[in-house]
Amino acid sequence: MKMLEHPFARLQAAWASNPELLVVFLYTLLRGSLHCFSGLSNTPRTSNKFSIIMGESKGGNVNMQLDRYLRLLSKHRQSPALAWVGFLLLSLVVWKLVSDGDFSFIMTYGAFARTFGFGLLAVKLWTARSATGVSFKTLQLYALVFFFRLTSIIPFSGYLPYDKSGDWFYHFVESLSLFLVLVSMYLVKVRFPHSYDERTDSFGNLHVPASFGALVYLAVPCLALAVLFHPGLNSHFLADTTWAFSMYLESVAMLPQLYMFQKQSSQVVEVLIGHWVFASGFARVLDMIFWMSSYHELVDHSGSKMVGVFVLLTQFIHIILMVDFFYYYLISVRSGLPLQLPRAGGLV
Repeated sequence: MKMLEHPFARLQAAWASNPELLVVFLYTLLRGSLHCFSGLSNTPRTSNKFSIIMGESKGGNVNMQLDRYLRLLSKHRQSPALAWVGFLLLSLVVWKLVSDGDFSFIMTYGAFARTFGFGLLAVKLWTARSATGVSFKTLQLYALVFFFRLTSIIPFSGYLPYDKSGDWFYHFVESLSLFLVLVSMYLVKVRFPHSYDERTDSFGNLHVPASFGALVYLAVPCLALAVLFHPGLNSHFLADTTWAFSMYLESVAMLPQLYMFQKQSSQVVEVLIGHWVFASGFARVLDMIFWMSSYHELVDHSGSKMVGVFVLLTQFIHIILMVDFFYYYLISVRSGLPLQLPRAGGLV
């Protein structure tokens, strides 16, 4: 019987034959961000754009092209596009330096996007000297996500990207994300506790102490699922379980933050907080794209592929939870207006 082609198989095959597809993708995002955020209508056309990024073109070299973008951005210094464009340009550098073009780099890129988001959050907390609008409970959950993922990927290699970014860069960005989360937790609870609104950060405040609500109602069930349903790529019960736990928990880690948005008196989300939430969701979309092509490799010790399907399902759940936020975020970006969320029922 002919086997069905798994999702994204054609994309993976195209990537293998043309690794520069990520450069195409990043360049498109770069031009789109310039157009959407800054309202630039005179961005360069796409002819020869990929060879320009790779360093060769009839019109000039990569330095000339980047200088052009920087000159355009200098006219829009207040635009939130600046951070995103910087991230996309840095992404091209990372692609050139630490990847050998394998499709699995998309998983590393997702981790890199996540780190970028938490970097924006830390910058927001430090520069604003305020923790207003930030859910400490979400930070708690992400600290667990990164810690337990690192316990699985540092001593073992079963869940690492196949390309050379899995040699050290993937570990680095995940470690940096953990560091940024811990810094953000310190800023929220120690440096600027007067501005932290525990009243609205109330997810899970039902029959348990407020500080443990998210842990009891989200982390504990995810841990139980990970013990029961985990792949066996590391051939080590604890390492496989901690990786599955981090994946399941990340699917719901943003729930306290989305719930907090609904509880705030103002439905307007601060700019950098919105970028952080979007970057985390964007990273998850990239993860899902990778695992849609590779979930069949996530088999348990008995050889069953149902664990892979379950891991993929949890990522779909995460995207579904974020769909409304994505919608209002993109409307805000396109219109140039503050990000404003619906008061009831829309996000959680």
